[in-house]
Amino acid sequence: MRLLLVIKKENVDLEKPVNKLNNFLVLQKRIQIVLTLALLGSFSQIKAQDRLPFDQGKKYILAKVSVVGKISFNEQTVVTFSGLQKGQEIAVPGEEISGAIKKLGKLGLFDEISFYVNKIENDSIYLDLNIVELPKLNEVKMVGVKKSKIEGLIKDNNLTKNRIVNENLITTTKNYIENKYKKDGFYNTKVVITTTPDTTSGNQVNMLVRIDKGSKVKIKSIDFEGNTQLSDNKLRGAMKDTKQKNVFRVLKASKMIPEKYKADLEKVIDTYKEKGYRDARIIYDSVSYLKDKNMLAIKIKVEEGNKYYFGNIKFLGNTVYPDQLLQRYLGIKKGEVYNGVLLQKRIADNTKPDADDITNLYQNNGYLFSKINSVEVKTENDTIDFEIRVTEGPIAYFNKIYVTGNDKTNDHVIYRELRTKPGEKYSKEQLVRTIREIGQLGFFDPESIKPEFRNVDASAGTVDIEYQLVEKGSSQVELQGGYGGGGFIGTLGLSFNNFSARKLFDKEAYKPLPMGDGQKVSLRLQGSTYFQTYSVSFSEPWFGGKKPVQFSSSISYSKQFLNNFVTRDVDKSKSFNIFTIQVGLAKRLTVPDDFFVLSQSISYQHYDLNNYNTGLFTFGNGASRNLAYTIGLSRSNKGINPIFPTYGSEFSISAKLTPPYSLLNGVDYGSLGDKQEYKAKATSSYEDNNGVVVNSGDYIDTNGNKVSTFQEAAADPAKVDQKKYNWLEYYKVKFKADWYTKVYGKLVLRTLTEFGFLGAYNQERGVVPFERFYLGGDGMANFSMDGRETIQLRGYPNNSLTPINTNGEQIGATIYNKFSMELRYPITLKPSASIYALTFVEAGSSYPDFKSYNPFDLNRSAGAGLRVFMPAFGLLGIDFGYGFDALPGSVTNKANGWETHFIIGQQF
Repeated sequence: MRLLLVIKKENVDLEKPVNKLNNFLVLQKRIQIVLTLALLGSFSQIKAQDRLPFDQGKKYILAKVSVVGKISFNEQTVVTFSGLQKGQEIAVPGEEISGAIKKLGKLGLFDEISFYVNKIENDSIYLDLNIVELPKLNEVKMVGVKKSKIEGLIKDNNLTKNRIVNENLITTTKNYIENKYKKDGFYNTKVVITTTPDTTSGNQVNMLVRIDKGSKVKIKSIDFEGNTQLSDNKLRGAMKDTKQKNVFRVLKASKMIPEKYKADLEKVIDTYKEKGYRDARIIYDSVSYLKDKNMLAIKIKVEEGNKYYFGNIKFLGNTVYPDQLLQRYLGIKKGEVYNGVLLQKRIADNTKPDADDITNLYQNNGYLFSKINSVEVKTENDTIDFEIRVTEGPIAYFNKIYVTGNDKTNDHVIYRELRTKPGEKYSKEQLVRTIREIGQLGFFDPESIKPEFRNVDASAGTVDIEYQLVEKGSSQVELQGGYGGGGFIGTLGLSFNNFSARKLFDKEAYKPLPMGDGQKVSLRLQGSTYFQTYSVSFSEPWFGGKKPVQFSSSISYSKQFLNNFVTRDVDKSKSFNIFTIQVGLAKRLTVPDDFFVLSQSISYQHYDLNNYNTGLFTFGNGASRNLAYTIGLSRSNKGINPIFPTYGSEFSISAKLTPPYSLLNGVDYGSLGDKQEYKAKATSSYEDNNGVVVNSGDYIDTNGNKVSTFQEAAADPAKVDQKKYNWLEYYKVKFKADWYTKVYGKLVLRTLTEFGFLGAYNQERGVVPFERFYLGGDGMANFSMDGRETIQLRGYPNNSLTPINTNGEQIGATIYNKFSMELRYPITLKPSASIYALTFVEAGSSYPDFKSYNPFDLNRSAGAGLRVFMPAFGLLGIDFGYGFDALPGSVTNKANGWETHFIIGQQF
């Protein structure tokens, strides 16, 4: 027979940290009590001759532990986890048995744990361990919420198949869901979770989660008592995340979140401190539930106290920087109204890592261990004297720099961007700048870059820094589309943004291509029914490997067929081909600061017209050539995340210049189209195209044929244009300024202004019909072969705000300006997908020449949109824009109205 030694261990919740020890103590006590009762009860029912030679509390040698019951674990594994070993001396009952139950209970895998005495032979004891496993999860069903939300709730609670189902899992799942919806204002949310055995499998259960959100509970009112110096509206405004119901409020919902409510109470006190009321405090606050209205009412009673002013402010302990310099950073003068919040920010502004405060002044110059505190030393009437006590400490130096998380990107690509070098003085400014530079690479999640301080040794004055990175996909499949010029324009391309050219001949590096050196290779095919473009480009950000000099090169070939803009008919017998090659260098400067970049490039384009007659120029057969030099100066200190910058700016100015051919070739372009224009004389003797002998000094026409007088030379318009545009001559200036400002919380304001001008060296020769600006639409229709630039202005059709000639044909603008403002709010900035919403207002216009330029005659629009950035596909988006003005040439003079713009692959 078996003797019950310890009854089953019940399903005690061992997961709660607060009660964990108590649960084990209760369990142990229960074991001892039940053990005694069980033994006494069992022995009283056993005949004397049948009683086992069992002495309570006697020590035995453990001969064997047998595991009984239906379990999925290996028997020996369970015994090993119990801690009991064959040959071990144990007391029955004793600590060894209770300890074994504790260890098995910690695993959280079993519902019941029972020990039995199987038999006793002399001093040896044989035990049976009866195990009842906790059930495992088979499937989960949720009711009461939208289907789109179910997957997220299951993932958040890790309700995966075969997970152990215990009371802790059920309780934590219930609490999580209820708290989640309470944060959204559903204070009456109720969750009921039931489990039922799955009859088709073994020890598995199905879980049913019933969710009743109830109606959303909003804040009806926030009332203050005791405030005489600051109004209720002022104090309500200080509460950034707790708002009472207001139909005009859009960005903030009137919901109660306990953690944010507590923080908002502190902001109320900070508002008083900013106005001089140092002693202000909240006496009490209450949150009442109005059941009949299903709303909350908040009451807050304050005690304002007296208004104070700054008195004398002295600096103590500063030897590195004089009082005058520290006073300039502090920026507070005697007699000013006391502002405790401002005082703390001027000493150490925790909201801005690169703030101009006293703490950063020290930490940017090596004093990592410095401490600056403000101490009130005297209060007399309404004046407070302060001492700013400075503990400078020793200068700290960077010791070791580590980078982790870069599985694909080679170390040298990251290390060359680091501003924190071993042996250099510690600088918080350089630490912040390094985070920005790594984020701007585009190979890592910028929101996850964390510098960890390791081995901070004040006595040695050293600190190690570990940059923890999370790599993200850097290569993209480019799928770009848009409507423009009367048809759909599509782009298919591959961009490898972390390419490695030096591994081209390393077979093992092809996964699928050599990667890791930060180079970029792009292959691109763009086309529609009337054009095709093929291009390949390559760039190396550290040309030569020693300095941040970017080398870039590209080559492309394009073919465009003549098409009717109205009927959209395409005539493939009339084509316009262009071959382009470009090489450029961009160097990061050190003066005025190292945010500046000087870029230079040389490009050559060969235009070949084959029966291609348009309104741009008169000749349809022939060639034009465009040799240009481009120089640009830019400065960018945009925030860490290139997809969603929250601060900083970007300015750029560039000039594209061709050689001044008209100054060198001796052609009189002013009279090139008249009969009296051809006054050229032959400089040598030859036989012309008509077989006539031409002597030096004879008059000749544009074809070199002899004429009796210069009046007989007739002008051929096609040949005139061919002569004008044989080599293109122009200069092109562009300016762009882009600012990013955090307005409130995560809300970011982007302001943008652009200007472009295309001019001619020789006004008699005129502005070339190439390289012009086309305004309006989504800004994506860069499909034309004449070097045009399309400028985005939402709320209008593509290119619709571009000057037209007398025949109604678009001729492009030589000057334009544009102004834009966007409010952006991030929905998520995760590496897998970054999503943000935006609203915009913008205005702009383009003009055929400088005489027509009027910077105040603008086409205006407003609207909203959404952007989604996925590493594999780039930026996707949609905009809904309303154009407030009529299109150029419109006879109705009505507002253009709503336009929908799909954005695929647009640069951010």
